[in-house]
Amino acid sequence: MSFQSEKALVRAHYDALAKATPETVADALAVHTSADWHWRGMHPFYEQDGAQAVAESFWAPFLRAMTKVQRRQDIFIAGRNEIDDFQSVWVISMGHLMGLFDAPFLGIKPNRRIAMLRYAEFHKVVDGKIVETAMFCDLIHLMSQAGQYPLPPQTGMHLVQPGPATHDGLLFNDAAPGEGEKTLTLINQMIGDINTHQKYSTPQEELAQSWHDDFVWWGPDGIGATYTIDRYIEQHQRPFRTQIKDRVYNGHICRTAEGNFGGFFGWANLSVTNGGGYLGMPAGARSEMRVVDLYRRDGDKLAENWIFIDILHFLAMQGADILGRMRDL
Repeated sequence: MSFQSEKALVRAHYDALAKATPETVADALAVHTSADWHWRGMHPFYEQDGAQAVAESFWAPFLRAMTKVQRRQDIFIAGRNEIDDFQSVWVISMGHLMGLFDAPFLGIKPNRRIAMLRYAEFHKVVDGKIVETAMFCDLIHLMSQAGQYPLPPQTGMHLVQPGPATHDGLLFNDAAPGEGEKTLTLINQMIGDINTHQKYSTPQEELAQSWHDDFVWWGPDGIGATYTIDRYIEQHQRPFRTQIKDRVYNGHICRTAEGNFGGFFGWANLSVTNGGGYLGMPAGARSEMRVVDLYRRDGDKLAENWIFIDILHFLAMQGADILGRMRDL
């Protein structure tokens, strides 16, 4: 099973974007995408159709704000999508878009310094064209880098979240199929443990089924990163499970793996109610969590997990307009 043509297409797409300007980016996007390309972006971009709409919504404003943008990838994999019985092929890229923050972006004020927008993209490829994309990025971290952090202190620690400790996440050459199958099986086992966590006597016992004791959870800004099972429980799992209620799992759009890496995204993965206190918010309305999870497997357990959550959308559904606050500063 080869994914070389799909990987080459996405790499060519990225090469075209690297040469684009705000004025030419719509044409650059159109080269490798279908006429009815469906693009999903985080708040405030949401869903767009076609290269022109995607350019106007995200890429042109971003390129006007950021000078000399570089794509610095940490993970690049491809695989067949378990959600549609392994019929479609998706290519996943994760890393940072680095540039000089020289002009306002979404009301965030520039500081004329290096800025690194953390991102994860899922591309569905059909007949030599990208037909769907999900683009998740950490806008709250961009605010933080510009000195405009909008939320209460987080429970974890947010850094410029690095790539794999093993530095082997760029699978430009295809991995052996059996390794991806092992990774996907382990991811599914971990999901099953979350859904049946009541059968374990402690959270530590639950997590030990799928995770190394010293795993790293690279969470989004607003929550932050945690290290080791015990600190993950203290700094993410316990606040989430005690302050979020009525959680309903809505499923994923894509779930796949290649080699030691794999992951998924949903739209939305979860419907939840803030029971009070989560991300500093009072008890509020029913909200959605749109989430990306990417994983690195080490042997028979997971060692690293990179998470993207559309926190701005989650908060907007509860009446908190974070970007509006940025514009009013």
